[in-house]
Amino acid sequence: MATVIKGEYKHVNCDSEYGTLKKVIVCEPRYMKIDEIINETQRHFAKDNINMKRAMKQHQHFVDTMRANGVDVYKLPAMEKFPEQVFTRDIGFTIGETVFVSRMGSNIRDGEEKVLRNWLLEHQINLSLIEGDRIEGGDVIVHGDTVYIGVSGRTSEETIQELQSQLPHMNVVAVPFDPIYLHLDCVFNILSEEDALIYKHAFEEKDYQMLASKFNVIEVEKEEQFTMGTNVLSIGNKKVLSLPVNKNVNAALRERGYEVLEVDISEIIKSGGSFRCCSMPLYREEMH
Repeated sequence: MATVIKGEYKHVNCDSEYGTLKKVIVCEPRYMKIDEIINETQRHFAKDNINMKRAMKQHQHFVDTMRANGVDVYKLPAMEKFPEQVFTRDIGFTIGETVFVSRMGSNIRDGEEKVLRNWLLEHQINLSLIEGDRIEGGDVIVHGDTVYIGVSGRTSEETIQELQSQLPHMNVVAVPFDPIYLHLDCVFNILSEEDALIYKHAFEEKDYQMLASKFNVIEVEKEEQFTMGTNVLSIGNKKVLSLPVNKNVNAALRERGYEVLEVDISEIIKSGGSFRCCSMPLYREEMH
């Protein structure tokens, strides 16, 4: 069972991945490094590792871009013992008016969720502590009354079932994919009521067809999946933050009427996550 703590802070709501983003939690990559290789991107960049100064500068540009577009950005305290803490998406996820605090699926990240929990308690925000096996927010994608949850090395089917029991009014859809890609949002991302980015080769055909039947699919190529092309961040009004290097994704987005805000966080993606991974929305304007 989950522990639910009711707060008094009202400004929490997420019912989509693309409603206008108003409040978000981030964490500076102050102590970011590739310490224990946990995905293929890290394996590729392990020798170079992370240039901390560059990562910090790029992250600040990311934060400045969100603020310039009307987003209130809150920063969790960065702690030296958590080299992956920049990826705040994984430590929690907002569904409706509740923030669910994750159960981290790797030892190197265990304890990050306590930092988030303490921040939420301090700000009197409704929170639910998941007490199942493991679930991380990078596997959780909200779309109206449907929640897609990746079955991965970080999120177990048992915990997905527990979450469904907490969300009786919602349709929770488990989506298996190749766990080499770490989280669902590395291979699938919803951009609007109609559009989604998908890296087809991460899925069995039936699971791909299930997703493709619900959206107009923009297929991401292998090279741009590697540079986290799928992991854009929608901030509302068809504005999307994306990496300059992902030229095909950006061209496809513009073709469909999206305003692409190109921000270079190439140093941060060496650890296997991009804009969506680096942001944990607290409040998006409701979609009707």
